[in-house]
Amino acid sequence: MSDTPGKQQNTAAFYGQAVASFAVAMAATAIGIYQLSADAWVRAFLAIAVLYLVTSAFTLSKVIRDRQESAGVAPSYAPYEKR
Repeated sequence: MSDTPGKQQNTAAFYGQAVASFAVAMAATAIGIYQLSADAWVRAFLAIAVLYLVTSAFTLSKVIRDRQESAGVAPSYAPYEKR
């Protein structure tokens, strides 16, 4: 066991699952908007709203991560830490 503090790394499987989940969600949303029986401007509005939501979610998660790292707060959830 190692008690040395270090930057926590996610496993490749966890990273792959996160990327695949994001890709499936975006593809399903895009297909749903494309198949929607509405005018083109309504579908375009929904597509822009989804893109704005995704970019703001990425920004929010980065801001929260940066704030925690600068405060020196250790994450309370460490899924791959051996004890």
